[in-house]
Amino acid sequence: MSTKSKHLKNKSHRRHQNNDDDDDDDQMTSNVVFNQRNPNDNPDDDDEDQSEEVDDDDIEDDNDADENIECNIKIAMWDLQHCNPKRCTGRKLVRMNLCRCLKLGQKFNGIILTPIATRCVSPSDRSIVDNDGIAVVDCSWNRIDQTPFHKMKGRHLRLLPYMLAANPINYGTPCKLSCVEAIVATLWITGHIDLARFYIGKFKWGNGFEKLNAELFQKYSLCKNSEQIIEIQTKAMDINPIIEQTRNLDLPPSESSSDDDDDDNDQDNDNKG
Repeated sequence: MSTKSKHLKNKSHRRHQNNDDDDDDDQMTSNVVFNQRNPNDNPDDDDEDQSEEVDDDDIEDDNDADENIECNIKIAMWDLQHCNPKRCTGRKLVRMNLCRCLKLGQKFNGIILTPIATRCVSPSDRSIVDNDGIAVVDCSWNRIDQTPFHKMKGRHLRLLPYMLAANPINYGTPCKLSCVEAIVATLWITGHIDLARFYIGKFKWGNGFEKLNAELFQKYSLCKNSEQIIEIQTKAMDINPIIEQTRNLDLPPSESSSDDDDDDNDQDNDNKG
């Protein structure tokens, strides 16, 4: 990593302004996660509550250390417009030139996070991430069944393994990660720890994501392949020590909570990935 690189935002801005037409055959997005859904989820609940929404106040100010972070990983998002664009972590990354929006039908050659995958992300995927990046889908958790994953074509479909969300809507909930959390988890597992911390550090509640999953991140990063990832995940899900620990962890700071009028509904249901 070059310590003399130009400011990350300038590099990312140039990178993400490539002609979309030229990228149609090699860029696409995928859904944001995971190999698990809560069977108690109610698909009829208000999508505004289940969408990934975070207040503008949750955005962390830039710091000087960011200037030494070189972002050479392609980060993409397929936005299905299920949530409030002003309060979605994926949209916020786009506004910060840290992610690009893609169109349905575009092909993406990197890691695609999608629930229709059959393999978990593992450290063995690092070369794919290095060369072709990571794509997620910004959609509502309660509209997963309506999401056209078949239109998100690519060679490297992946699931994210078991971990806990730290976003204000789904804090402490297994597997219901926001877009930025899904991106960060993939970066972390594939060895891009500094970049993962840079991305999650853009949100005031972001430190909690590493705190909740520190032990799992360490174990996942030592795995050689997807099969070993599954073994670690199975043990974590069977024993559930981390879920018990979250009962004693501090809740996210109050400024991470949503204050908009349309958040008066129960936000404990879920958001999206």
